[in-house]
Amino acid sequence: MKIRFLLFILFAILSKDIFASRILIPLDESQKNHLKSYGIAYWILAKGEHVDWLLNYRGGSFMMEYHQSLENELIVRGVSYLVISEAQVTSILNEIADPEVNMDIMGLDKAPKIAVYSPKSKQPWDDAVTLVLTYAEIPYDVIFDYEVMDGLLPKYDWLHLHHEDFSGQYGKFYASYRGANWYKEQQAELEQVASHYGFTKVSKLKATIVNRIREYVAGGGFLFAMCSATDTYDIALAADGLDICESMYDGDPADPQAQSKLDFSRCFAFEKFRLERDPFKYEFSNIDNSPSRRKVNRNSDYFQLSEFSAKWDPVPAMLTQDHTRTIKGFMGQTTAFTKSVIKPEVLVMGENISAGEARYVHGEYGKGTWTFYGGHDPEDYQHFVGEEPTDLNLYPNSPGYRLILNNVLFPSAKKKKQKT
Repeated sequence: MKIRFLLFILFAILSKDIFASRILIPLDESQKNHLKSYGIAYWILAKGEHVDWLLNYRGGSFMMEYHQSLENELIVRGVSYLVISEAQVTSILNEIADPEVNMDIMGLDKAPKIAVYSPKSKQPWDDAVTLVLTYAEIPYDVIFDYEVMDGLLPKYDWLHLHHEDFSGQYGKFYASYRGANWYKEQQAELEQVASHYGFTKVSKLKATIVNRIREYVAGGGFLFAMCSATDTYDIALAADGLDICESMYDGDPADPQAQSKLDFSRCFAFEKFRLERDPFKYEFSNIDNSPSRRKVNRNSDYFQLSEFSAKWDPVPAMLTQDHTRTIKGFMGQTTAFTKSVIKPEVLVMGENISAGEARYVHGEYGKGTWTFYGGHDPEDYQHFVGEEPTDLNLYPNSPGYRLILNNVLFPSAKKKKQKT
């Protein structure tokens, strides 16, 4: 009897390896940990193996070859999965291939090399992207102005712009925080970097930085930005060669005619916006939809993801994969984008129609792409300076954070031809 039992167990184990063709990681409501699912996909790519991203199939599932080590990793990380046979795989592929359904397959073959543009010194706020990358166990490098100036950007496939002010106005925190140690340290650090490269003002350094990033995107880089890094990036591009900083920021007055001299053709996303010239006001421009947001109640603050054809518009379809089309709103120094100042060619992927604002926008520049996501932290409605970082162990299924991770895998995706 013992021998029979042992043979049965051995047969069961061998059968699993022989007959189990793939592992399916569903990303619909059945998934226990959506965020770590992306980390598993990255882990497989980093090992040189292939992942199929099944757009709109069960929430944008991942499918990959079965390995015992993969199954062990899924169990350790608490990710829900299904072991499926070759017959089940064929059934799924046939369903996706149906021209009447809005599904498709994107092949992932490379683990993108990721950089986060952020000061090396500790900041008095967290960053949603670094939080979710760490939680999902996706590796990244922190780079800042030295690395950009020294020409290291081409090493990376994907670049995230941390909460940043590219206009040279130190986040316009002067009115509230000019006496804080972190503010003084930040200003001293930036002035030191500017001086090191021969710039007389931080704004001139940042103008060079945004142009270097622009060249990176033109050459095929993937850019992602949130919060104030979105609008100040375009403001800095439009104001290249102009002085828009008052004396408390750079030692001399701003150009009173700067508004009329802005070059909107240089911007990625926005045009015809008005600068906020008062240095004591928190806003940078009317790109941020703050005045209109006063009528948005927190309990009804949601935005809707647009639906795109997976077969004909795979890029926005990838970037909007989620287990819900309704995303809970969240604020930031730049919360949302006023629709009237968005360039007509920009793709709006998420918006609050009643508030007249876009939350999630995308576009192409040269050989690369950029994506701007309004707000600071998808699971902290109103994050304050000095507040503790969000614990993502409490939000493993956050739809707002999933949008960030879609962008992380996006650079390695290629449309997969299905066998007929």
